[in-house]
Amino acid sequence: MLYLTSDDFPIFVPFGVIGFYRYLWYIIRIIASSTYRPVPLPENPTYVASEDVTIIVPTIDAGEEFKEAAHSWLAGKPKEIIIITEEKMLIPLQELANAVDPERIRVLTVPYANKRLQMSHGIRNTTTDIIVFADDDAIWPPTLLPYVLACFEDQKVGGVGTAQRVQPVGERMTVWEVLAAFRLTIRNIEISSSTHIDGGLPCLSDPEFLHGFTHDYWLGKYQLNSGDDKFLTRWMVSHGWSTYVQCCKEAELLSTMKPNWRFLKQVLRWTRNTWRSDLRSLFTERYIWTSHPVDKLFNPFTLLVGPCLVGYLIWKSTISVEDGGYHLPWWNIVLSYLVWLLATRTAKLLPHLWHTPSHIIYVPAFILFGYYFAIMKLYALFTLHETGWGTRAGIGDPTKATAATDAGGVGVSVVQEKVYFDAPSSPTPYSSRRTSYRQPAVEMQTGYTPQAAYSGQAAYAR
Repeated sequence: MLYLTSDDFPIFVPFGVIGFYRYLWYIIRIIASSTYRPVPLPENPTYVASEDVTIIVPTIDAGEEFKEAAHSWLAGKPKEIIIITEEKMLIPLQELANAVDPERIRVLTVPYANKRLQMSHGIRNTTTDIIVFADDDAIWPPTLLPYVLACFEDQKVGGVGTAQRVQPVGERMTVWEVLAAFRLTIRNIEISSSTHIDGGLPCLSDPEFLHGFTHDYWLGKYQLNSGDDKFLTRWMVSHGWSTYVQCCKEAELLSTMKPNWRFLKQVLRWTRNTWRSDLRSLFTERYIWTSHPVDKLFNPFTLLVGPCLVGYLIWKSTISVEDGGYHLPWWNIVLSYLVWLLATRTAKLLPHLWHTPSHIIYVPAFILFGYYFAIMKLYALFTLHETGWGTRAGIGDPTKATAATDAGGVGVSVVQEKVYFDAPSSPTPYSSRRTSYRQPAVEMQTGYTPQAAYSGQAAYAR
């Protein structure tokens, strides 16, 4: 590298500044993540899953894999699991629920497949203090619920997230699933470090809340169906609640990802949601300026500057020194850049490669995906008006779904043989073992005040 100094390279000044910026943040994250400690289990817990937890699962196409997931949720002994689906899926979902546990799993329906509508309908039918949102394929360890509940011992905490890792759909991971696993490894470092530094989370869930949740528009024109986790996180921050991530093996869930190119559609949807949420947080709500620093907003720009500058160096190296070119051969620049990329990207993935060293062969694919993702992120920025799901054709029109809600179309919930026409008018009293009253994180129509925890892909996850 000393050979580079024999030319006057003003281009290396911005190159060095960008590199310093990117890796300074990375080093800060690594240090913060390494010093992060999860919340330990309390000796005398305020909340007990069997009395205080309802798991809400919005789904439209759960299959046999749902049984494995449901059994893992029930191992934590929640009071109830509520499955919310569209009307035409009631019978097959009810059969799946009956095959697992008909006593603790009930199935509700909404007229149209819409995730936010389904989640809000589940909230209206919940009577516990803690709500856990779960994806229909998320596999939990039996210790997840106690470790999530431990975070709510702090009366200021209104939302809790967990770490994730990928469970392959088949016997072996495809390259797409490995890329997803790489992303989750980096995300787990980010969420643990940001939680340790300032209590922030990149992503997490009253009549006012339910209305805002189901009437969320981008630019006041395009109604949003996805991005529910981002909405929930911003709601917590804007209403004075703290958030926390329980990042430990005892609370780490397994989640499946698309095992084919459709994974890219998932990433595009997540990226649009992130742009919308970040822009709102920065310029509309602005709470984040005084609480949680943001640097990911600039990542695609700084990432793409690198290859642009390298391309400029290669072009200059093809010009003779007498004409203002650089003496360094183009292949030397390319080789140095590739070695740098392999070394730094491999270093970022060491937590994953330590457990699965065979995945090192996918590091070049991860590098290529990184540049593709940077371009995709810029594309997503200019297509924020596109609010479709992208990977599921069955997701309904959010406008029709909201209209059905406003018209009272989800006032009736079919639950086995029973029919419920609204929740009870008076809230269930708090248990005597609670020593203090919490302000509501999510206020029910009944006046009930559950807190919220989040489990699923979201991340990203889910």
